[in-house]
Amino acid sequence: MKVQECMCKQVVCVNPEDTVTTVAKLMKEHHVGSIPVCGKDGKLVGMVTDRDIVLRNTACDKDANKTPISDIMTTKIIRTSPDTDTTAVAQIMADNQVRRIPVVLDEKVVGMITLGNLAQFHCITDECLSNTVECVCHTKGQDIKNAE
Repeated sequence: MKVQECMCKQVVCVNPEDTVTTVAKLMKEHHVGSIPVCGKDGKLVGMVTDRDIVLRNTACDKDANKTPISDIMTTKIIRTSPDTDTTAVAQIMADNQVRRIPVVLDEKVVGMITLGNLAQFHCITDECLSNTVECVCHTKGQDIKNAE
């Protein structure tokens, strides 16, 4: 199965100049934990997650009403294309410990693929899904057996 068959096609994007508060409100309104950041040309320039907001803004005592999202967004973006095989994207998620990946065509966001999409639409085998979840949730450098 290809990513385009199970990705979310309705994606909210923000501009680098938008404030942290604006982005947080969009996350709440759309029930999402990450939002792509796109330049004026519509090309993907970053990603921001709810975790970025907490760790790079709130925990650093930055004013969310004045801080542009470009100050806290991630610029090294894991991305995929609509024609990527879902098993391959599950491996990308596992390798990079991410649950959500923007789907990009010609540098523009055309969708988002999430671990939830892969599970909901049965895009991958149960074994692959289990492995991906384990890898995404596993803390780097920590042995799972030591965590028990």
